[in-house]
Amino acid sequence: MKTVKVVAAVIKATNENGEPIIFATQRGYGELKGGWEFPGGKIEEGETPQQALKREIMEELDTEIKVGDFIHTIEYDYPTFHLSMDCFWCEIIKGDLVLKEHEAARWITLDKLDDLGWLPADIQLVKELK
Repeated sequence: MKTVKVVAAVIKATNENGEPIIFATQRGYGELKGGWEFPGGKIEEGETPQQALKREIMEELDTEIKVGDFIHTIEYDYPTFHLSMDCFWCEIIKGDLVLKEHEAARWITLDKLDDLGWLPADIQLVKELK
């Protein structure tokens, strides 16, 4: 089975009540369209995971991020490929999170993460964040 190496950004901020919030996006294309995920994408030849994450967030959301601590690598078997997803804590440096490829997005508190219809690989990460 083919392995696809990707990165995911868990972009964090604080809401008006001082609670931590996480940025989630709804996939706007492909066979997994409509599922909720953490933004990110494929690692290109010669890139580190951190470089790939900065590039992907700039391409998809027109936003510059700071890549922080590594969270975990999620391994998940979809029907046609194996996904290996390196996940990192991230913060916005500059930009307004403009949706270029996603159908929708929202900031959500940790206690409400289960309210979204996450893609299967992202469900594993959601469990770790709670």
